[in-house]
Amino acid sequence: MSEGTMIGEQIQKVRAEIMAARARRTHVSKDAPVELIAVTKNHPVEAMQAAIDAGIMNIGENRVQEALDKAKTLEREVKWHLIGHLQTNKVKHAVRQFDLIHSVDSVRLAQEINKAAEKFGKVQDILVQINLAREETKSGIYREELDEMLAVIDALHAIRLQGFMCIAPNYDDVQECRPLFRAMYELFQQVKECEPR
Repeated sequence: MSEGTMIGEQIQKVRAEIMAARARRTHVSKDAPVELIAVTKNHPVEAMQAAIDAGIMNIGENRVQEALDKAKTLEREVKWHLIGHLQTNKVKHAVRQFDLIHSVDSVRLAQEINKAAEKFGKVQDILVQINLAREETKSGIYREELDEMLAVIDALHAIRLQGFMCIAPNYDDVQECRPLFRAMYELFQQVKECEPR
């Protein structure tokens, strides 16, 4: 069996698991869209190409430079997601490469992204990373900093807030994550309801 076939089968398996999870949903709408993002950190371009050929449209990378290097030879159209921590000195490269930056964790970083996006004539989609579990080892703003962050983002015209991101603690039982993600969803809904129509 070729690597491409194995990758394709794994993608089908994950999609089936997503569909089964959606069917079990009780707390949120079953109609809410779900995007599968293939995280390709440390994987070669050939494996990425096989995944894309098997239907993957979203590629997630942790490091800006790794994404830049891979994009040169990928020869496929995808939506690029920066899922790792972004340092301010890498912002201009990140804005040039990525469609969605998942890890905006400070006012300063949001302002730097806005500045770079203005230079490129782009509106950069972002997620604000929130550290709901208040883990010292993880990035993200705390809940009480969110209102200030949203006010700053609202005044910036070259970035567009698409939602929030949260990394749960590394629990032994995955079920322990549920209250945290439920709280994140409720927070997202509260903010969404406050948006001007």
